[in-house]
Amino acid sequence: MPSLQFAVLAALGLGAGASIIVQQALVANLRSALDSALWAVFVSYLGGLLTMALLLAATRQPLPNAAQIGASSWLSWAGGVFGVVYIAIAVAILPRLGAATTLALILTGQMLASVVIDHFGLFGVPRHPADLTRVGGIILLGAGVALVSR
Repeated sequence: MPSLQFAVLAALGLGAGASIIVQQALVANLRSALDSALWAVFVSYLGGLLTMALLLAATRQPLPNAAQIGASSWLSWAGGVFGVVYIAIAVAILPRLGAATTLALILTGQMLASVVIDHFGLFGVPRHPADLTRVGGIILLGAGVALVSR
């Protein structure tokens, strides 16, 4: 991969990572104002739904047809459930643990789940065996959580 292309993709990845903690902080603030984590998450997802609808309209994406919908796995449609679990938990723990510890825990959980998904080839992901290097990386992330949370 050319270095410029990697740099652009890496910058986008960093931006996506930064957006996770910004979203958590904003929804945690809304949680305090509304005195309800669930309503704060609802408002966050409603804003996301409206933004996605505008993006779909702006890019003129066609609606999926019945054949496309029928060809997809029912489990693929459950992704939003995991998004709600993620943001609801993050909003609940961020005010108690702080942004850095919350994100460190989330990142470690993501990496642990990613290695398991890769190792077993779950959800149609190509198999990448869990080796000592990957497991070592997770252990180092765990050490990072311990350091950040002090």
